[in-house]
Parts: sequence; structure tokens; C-alpha cells
Amino acid sequence: MIERSNYIVPYFNNELRLDKPPLTYWAQVASYHIFGENDFAARFPSAIAAALTAVLILGWGRRMGGEKLGCWAAIIFTLSLQTFVHAKAAVADMWLVLFVTLASWAGYELIQRRTPNAQPSTPNSEKGNQTSNIKRQTSAWWLIFYISLALGFLAKGPIALTPLLAICVVIIYTRDWQLLGRLKFVGGILLMLAVIALWGIPALIQTHGEFFRVGIGRHVVSRSFTTLEGHGASSLGMYVLLLPFYFVTVFVSFFPWSIKLPWLIRRLWMREKTSVIHLRQDHGGQSDAAHGGILSDTYLLSGIAVVFVIFTLVSTKLPHYTLPAFPLLALLLARHLHQEAAHQRRRSSFERTAIMIACVWIAIALAVPPMVARFFPAYQLFKVSGASLQPNMQFAAVEFQEPSLVWYFRSRVRGFLTPLKKRNATEFMSAAGPRFIILPMPMAGEVFANPPDSWRFFTVSGFNIPKGKRIDLTLVLKSE
Repeated sequence: MIERSNYIVPYFNNELRLDKPPLTYWAQVASYHIFGENDFAARFPSAIAAALTAVLILGWGRRMGGEKLGCWAAIIFTLSLQTFVHAKAAVADMWLVLFVTLASWAGYELIQRRTPNAQPSTPNSEKGNQTSNIKRQTSAWWLIFYISLALGFLAKGPIALTPLLAICVVIIYTRDWQLLGRLKFVGGILLMLAVIALWGIPALIQTHGEFFRVGIGRHVVSRSFTTLEGHGASSLGMYVLLLPFYFVTVFVSFFPWSIKLPWLIRRLWMREKTSVIHLRQDHGGQSDAAHGGILSDTYLLSGIAVVFVIFTLVSTKLPHYTLPAFPLLALLLARHLHQEAAHQRRRSSFERTAIMIACVWIAIALAVPPMVARFFPAYQLFKVSGASLQPNMQFAAVEFQEPSLVWYFRSRVRGFLTPLKKRNATEFMSAAGPRFIILPMPMAGEVFANPPDSWRFFTVSGFNIPKGKRIDLTLVLKSE
């Protein structure tokens, strides 16, 4: 985007990259302008999105049950394993989580708001002011809800619309049809589409419709019904076998708080019948606090269930796909931990546990990356050959065309990575001009058995994470 001065259509390695909308790339462009084009700048926007999400959870939790509940929920989200991983990864997920969380909070405020009942002792003017304030606040939350859905879509596509589905589930479950009028679905969806169209229409025009065909057709529709990039079920039997995938992996992704999930499930199950009775009866006889508590659980559970059910039915599966549900899960768990501590009137061990977990994550973050860096072959190749690289070099790769090669080597050379077959390696290196090629070590010894004396060879061993196997790579470099 920076090189082309085109902030509508993303490119990667000089080819169209239509996998995702551009909001995350915009954030990274801004980060590059501040910090330069480096690893930190690429990852920094995800950290900002994660921090903002924690702030949203804090604010939402305070609205839901007080300052302590908000703090606990924000800590639970921040210290869960999947957040720890993705809050520093140069991917779109944290921006999606941020706007899904904001939309979910706005939706919660919309379904909670009620016009105050008339009281004999309340002057009409005071009641009118209260009603007017509620209407203004409701309009503000309505705008936040639909604009957040649009920004979430610009971060990672249609999955950002899950808060809309969660509200529909709550309306159907509670049979509170008055909420339909408060949410003004038609006007809101038109507003959401208008915001998306500010980018989407120019993007479709510039790509002649390819953005829709690839971004929606391949990465949404095809991902739902077929296995994409080897992630998920390759047959009907495997699809059925993987149906419980996210209900199992959540115990890893949400670690260490997932230890409390069986307790939370039992607690919610015990309250389920009471909740149904309270939500379907006339609310006039129950307190606002009681109704709000029951509705809070129902709303949070609906948002979590929508995310988990959608990705359970989708064929392509990766553990982090359910990350948008984690803020809601953190709020739900914090709410019941807080209730239990208040009911038993004893000091909770939550603070001590959180401090211990934070120390462990910080220690891992400081100690592990330097230890594992030597297992990443692209990074190691760049380190050992960096002093020999020239800006005008062309480069190619055989059987190893991971994006990390482009990321590291394009920081030193102007050429783009050319994917090659083994039979084309000799021809590429015989062409005029400085260049280098990366290929498996045994293949390098076979193809370039008698190289010119001026050529240089750099060999490293590492682990190809996407393929899940060890790999030995050789970089063959011709300086002139």
C-alpha cells in the first residue's frame, strides 16, 4: 500500500491479496510511518487493539456489575492464552475482536434500556427529561452498534456480524418483541452497508469484482463448506469427528481460566429453569437488578453460542477462530466468580492468581522468543546472509515460499519473491544480474553441484510451522 500509494486494494509480493478487508493493513501503515517497517511496527497495532478491547471489557463490566467485576473480566481476557498469542501477532483477529466487543456492548445497552414508568410523585417535566435522556443515549448506542459492525466487517469480513445474530437469539428466546422496534434493523443495516461501501465499492471497481469473488466466495463460502489450506475436515467422517473441536480447544485457548469452565457450566445449568421463568413472565413484579442479571447471562451466552456454533459448522477450523467470543466469556465468568465471592463473604484468591499468571506470561514473552528464533528458517537465512544482500537483487524459492521470506528479504532488496520449480532453478541463477535462490539443502547440492567460485552458500536448519515439519534450507547467492 505504501509503495503503490493505493490504500484501497492490498498487494503482497506484487500480487493482489484479496483474503481480507484492509482495516488491519491501514493500522499497520500508520504504525510503519511512526516506527519504521520492522517486526515491532507490524505487531504493534494488534497490541493496541487488544488493549482497547480490555478497556471496553472493563467499562462494560463496570456497567454490568461494578468496578471489581469489570476489572476481573478485563484481566481474564488479557491473561487468557489465545489473547496472549494474538495480541502480538501481525494478523487481523484483534481488530475484529475489538469491534465485535464494542458492538456487543452497544447491543447490550440497547436491549437493557427502558423508558421509566410513571410515578405519582414524579413531576411530568422530570419524567420528560428522563425519557429524553434515555432516547438520546439509545440513539448513541444504536449508532455505535451498527458502525462497529461495519468496522468489524472491514477488519475481517462477515464474521463481525455475530452480535447482530446474538441479539436476534435473545429476542426469540425472551419473546420480547418490543426490542425489534428499538434496534431499527432496516435503518441500521443500511447505515452499516453504507460505511462498508465507502471502501467496498472502490475496491470492487479497481479489482473488477475480484475482491468479492475471492474475499467472500473463497474465504467465506468455500471456507464454510470445504477445507481451506489444509485446516479442517477433508471428508464427511472427519467433519463429524471435528464437530466438538472448539468445545475441546477452548480449554487450551482460554487457559488458565478454562479450569473454571466446568464450574461455570454447572452454575448456569442450575439457574437455567429459573431464568426461563423470569424472562417469560411479566417483568413488572421483579426488580430491575434481578431482570438485568438474568438478561445479562442470556445475552452473553447467546453471543458466545453464536460464535461457537458458526465455527463448529464451518469446515475449515483453526483454534483462534472463536476468539471474538472470549470477551463475552470473560465477562460471564467474572460475573459469576464475583457473585460467588460476594455470596460467601470471603476474600477471593482471584488477585493472587492473576498476578501469578501475569508473571508467568511475562517470563515466557521475554525468554521464549530468543530461544525459538533459531527454529525459524526464513529469519535465520536472513540473518546469516544479510551482509551479502544488495538492493538490486532478484530472488526466488523452490518448495519453500512462505510469506516470511518476503517479509524479511524485501526489507533489503527491491525484487519480489519468484516461486520456482526445481527444473527452473538453474535457469534463474544463470540470468544476468545479482540474485539468490532459496531451496532445500539436498536439492541445492544436486542442482548446483559445480557452482562458480564467486557464488556463496548459506545453510540453516529450522522448522516449517505451516507444514509441520523440519526443514534444512540453503540460500545460493550470486553477487554479480
